[in-house]
Amino acid sequence: MSTAIAETERPATPRQVLAWGLWDWGTSGFNSVILTFVFSVYLTGTVGDDLPGSIRATSWLSWSIGIAGLVIMLLAPVSGQRFDAAGRRKQSLAILTALTVMSVAAMFFVEDSYQYLWLGLALLAIASITAELATVPYNAMLTQLSTPSNIGRLSGFGWAMGYFGSIFLLVFCYFGFIAGEGTERGFFAIETTDGLNIRTVALVVAVWMAVFVMPVFFAVPEPTIPKNADPGAADAGYIESYKVLWRDVRELWAVDRRTVYYLIASALFRDGLAGIFTFGGVLAATVYGLSAGDVLLFGIAANVVAALGSIIAGRFDDKYGPKAVILTSLAGLVAIGFVLILVSGHLMFWIFGLMMCTFVGPAQASARTYLAKLAPPGREGQLFGLYTMTGRAVSFLSPALFGLFVYLFAADRAGIVGLMIVLAGGAAAMWFVREPSEVRASRTV
Repeated sequence: MSTAIAETERPATPRQVLAWGLWDWGTSGFNSVILTFVFSVYLTGTVGDDLPGSIRATSWLSWSIGIAGLVIMLLAPVSGQRFDAAGRRKQSLAILTALTVMSVAAMFFVEDSYQYLWLGLALLAIASITAELATVPYNAMLTQLSTPSNIGRLSGFGWAMGYFGSIFLLVFCYFGFIAGEGTERGFFAIETTDGLNIRTVALVVAVWMAVFVMPVFFAVPEPTIPKNADPGAADAGYIESYKVLWRDVRELWAVDRRTVYYLIASALFRDGLAGIFTFGGVLAATVYGLSAGDVLLFGIAANVVAALGSIIAGRFDDKYGPKAVILTSLAGLVAIGFVLILVSGHLMFWIFGLMMCTFVGPAQASARTYLAKLAPPGREGQLFGLYTMTGRAVSFLSPALFGLFVYLFAADRAGIVGLMIVLAGGAAAMWFVREPSEVRASRTV
């Protein structure tokens, strides 16, 4: 059995690579603007601020996102499997992206009244599901566009496009519709009545996504799926697909269990990486004394640094392999994380916080490269679906350990130790996983 990227050395055209990267440029705004900084804050702090009863809007938000995560965990592996088996990777990407765009656009109707909280939560959960499921066929496209000699650079380029797109859209939305005081906000002086300025931001994000995702559907063709790549998968119903998945996982364990080890190891360190972004803003404000405006500026700078790190590390990935980049990045993150525990003040946080961000992008990009190199031809979507599923399965670790150390030492700073434990655990597990080239060499038909 050989990998898909080993089948051809024909590189994709620059137009195809740019079109693929633009999808990430366009969709990254959902996570930064809608899910993290703007719309979710609007739901909990404005729409649901006068919600009757003892349960706060923040709790309802966390539960709805949690349910969405469970749905993603259950659907991702069989969805990727079915996309590949049917030869409809691009079509599936188009459908899921369109559903995300429509869900975000519909957020315009979530007015500033607690009766609209349930509509907002439902739309946010649906968009979270479709947006993350869309990354399965999108990531699988990496094997279509790359060769063994440039896959690291392409993966890094895609991550960087996502970072830069997120920064640009976040800045545009903030200064265009949110900044300022009074009843009219931002450069465009949109009224805050019934949350109109934030609802307009949702429309802007939807249009942004719709425009920038289009090129990939015209530039990148559907892949040619090898015959009998996954026997029975094309004809299986949705319930039957889980039986096919279980058969394939058992086969994977018997033939190449190191791939299973990688899925587990990557789930650990990817959860640690997610924890850095989740709690970075909280730590910046509560431990290092940054104002809300400074936190936003740091977030912009952090994304720029992470994007540049992804681009630069892509070359090292192609030269030395993704495992070397991942382990180096994780070692750097753990070392700098413990330095951050010891220092205080704005300047120290800016210096060491940005140093930490230089390693986050490379770790994420090379994690994708690693799995793309492992994926057998015709099963890329299935493996990236399992990649998503395992990530969701352990997504409680970083929040749980962060909260535990904060509780034990009665200090927010101590939460950093919890994040470093998760990253170190992922690095230790990753140490024992063979390089993708070694795995490929051990495979037989």
